[in-house]
Amino acid sequence: MTAELVRGQNHPLPGTRLEIRVSAGKPIVAGATLCDDRRTVRGTAWVAHPGAPTLPGLEVSRQAAADHRLAVDLGALPDGAHHVNVLLALPVGAAGPVAFGSVAAPFVAVTGLDGTEIASYTITDLSAESAVVALELYRRQDAWKVRAVGQGYAGGLADMLADQGLPQAQELASTINDAVARGLARSVAAPPPRPADEARVRAAAQGHTAPGQQPVPPEPAADPAGKAIAPTPQPGEGGTPQQPGDGSVNYTHPRRQTSAPPPPPPTAAPAAPGQPAQPVAGDATGWSLEERLYNQVWGMFEDLARTAAAYRSAVDFAESRMDQELDKVLSDPRSRIGNTGDAARAAARARHGDLVDQARAALDRDLAQLAAEAEVVEPALPPAFADWSSPVWQGYRAPMEIPMALRLGNLHLPESPDLRIPMLVRLPLERGLWIDSGRSGADSLADADQLRRLGLDSAVAHAARLLASYPPGEFTVHVIDAAGTGASAFAPLVRAGVLAGPPATGAAGVTAALTRLTQRVDLVQMAVRSGVADALPQDLDTGEQLLVVNDFPHGFDDRAVTQLRYLADEGPAVGVHLMMVADREDASEYGPLLDPLWRALLRVTPVPDDHLADPWVGHAWTYEPPMVPPGSQVLTHVLDRVGEARRTGSR
Repeated sequence: MTAELVRGQNHPLPGTRLEIRVSAGKPIVAGATLCDDRRTVRGTAWVAHPGAPTLPGLEVSRQAAADHRLAVDLGALPDGAHHVNVLLALPVGAAGPVAFGSVAAPFVAVTGLDGTEIASYTITDLSAESAVVALELYRRQDAWKVRAVGQGYAGGLADMLADQGLPQAQELASTINDAVARGLARSVAAPPPRPADEARVRAAAQGHTAPGQQPVPPEPAADPAGKAIAPTPQPGEGGTPQQPGDGSVNYTHPRRQTSAPPPPPPTAAPAAPGQPAQPVAGDATGWSLEERLYNQVWGMFEDLARTAAAYRSAVDFAESRMDQELDKVLSDPRSRIGNTGDAARAAARARHGDLVDQARAALDRDLAQLAAEAEVVEPALPPAFADWSSPVWQGYRAPMEIPMALRLGNLHLPESPDLRIPMLVRLPLERGLWIDSGRSGADSLADADQLRRLGLDSAVAHAARLLASYPPGEFTVHVIDAAGTGASAFAPLVRAGVLAGPPATGAAGVTAALTRLTQRVDLVQMAVRSGVADALPQDLDTGEQLLVVNDFPHGFDDRAVTQLRYLADEGPAVGVHLMMVADREDASEYGPLLDPLWRALLRVTPVPDDHLADPWVGHAWTYEPPMVPPGSQVLTHVLDRVGEARRTGSR
């Protein structure tokens, strides 16, 4: 049961490997300091912050964001470290609040690695403070506890660090603020970092400063409706059962690397002076072409986010400047009438137009370069990254190993509706999917039955892509269709023989399917926690499992709903994932009971133009599902190849 702490209250910690989650509603900076038994920070090497996000036993976010996840391993802290202080601060110089009293009260929670909440604390009673010590993790008689602190500092980071005995407090505070302001810091969940001296081809051509870190997808916002893009987990995160030669179950990602990846190989000659560089597919760093393409796609995402943010900021500045100039004209009685006032107003509007035109020209230049890059990158993407319209699917063969990521659709911004960035998420999946078949946004006038059918078609396309991305026999799909309303939509999966069994129908079918999967989760969890993975039953399928649920909550009683919540919470860690096709309103009778279920899933839609939150720069990205082109037989072709590979074990 979660302990809701008040200021000064403490609570014991059940383990040493933890996650600290922060939600603030506005972008803030998160960091941590280590203190000795005298509560003193021994030096800058004991401070984890966006410019230096990792310490032994600590990893913090590399950017200012509305939501953070900090990783803590208390057993790996340096010798002499007895306290861990979690610090929050408002970015300096940002166009936003300058004191915590003007934002929503920050919320912090200590959770286990499985997401189970141990203790939480809402930091209230802040006013002029711009930095605050939120929590303290401390050692007492060889056991660790957490204390709610809530100590604020009107002097910001410098005063807070100085109060902890750090001599270089002012210098370090400036370093942190500069790193945040320059955008050099990114989130913990970033792809492998690019060396500081390695610039993207187009960055060199356009005169941009190359970031020291690889771009990242936005961190998720704490939206009860699930409108957020999930952070992409690093290799090694999540739980995908792999079968080593000794028969034990290994839950580490097969792609995990422990050293920096090499720079990309030489690809193209430098561009002529004054001319943009010719884009090349795979110009990012990585161990393989697949990893370089993945990093390049997220680099394109970051570049589009930056250039759109710069354009919007320039337009806002132009509007603000014109308003100020017009107000000045109106405030002077001598210029309210006559030619003098008209001339001043015309000049203010002309300056506004010039600024907007300059911003638009810069935006168009960057968009043209990104569009040129997209034209060469898209055809080079492997099947797991490629759109269904890509020719690469026509020559599809079952892979020999799991790819590092999967395409869930496309993202674009209003400034560039024709420039679409692939939305890639790391494999194994960290969260299940909720395909929302309810009405919202642009689909508010659509027919409800049509939305449900589109939701089912989207689920089948996602399931087919997952099946095609795994080697034969390493990914299994189960279907619950309690009322049988999705029979025609699921027909391609049934006909190809790629399902674990016929879709479960009726209350009995729902119960049987959920019982099998919850028992599997229990067995694998017990085996892994006890260190006896080799004792699992020989007939237990240790591959990834996906449960597709249609028409929820029809056919689900209270026990089945509890099992579904259990699978959503505990399943991903042991390779069991949910894909729900549901309208949240249909389950409204359960009230807030199902809120944790929706929050545990990544919400996507079966129709375009539904926005996804991006707390990094505040954009609202338009998501488009990866639907099969009308009239195309690519889905049937791919499923037939998957079914053949499953039956014959061939690739």
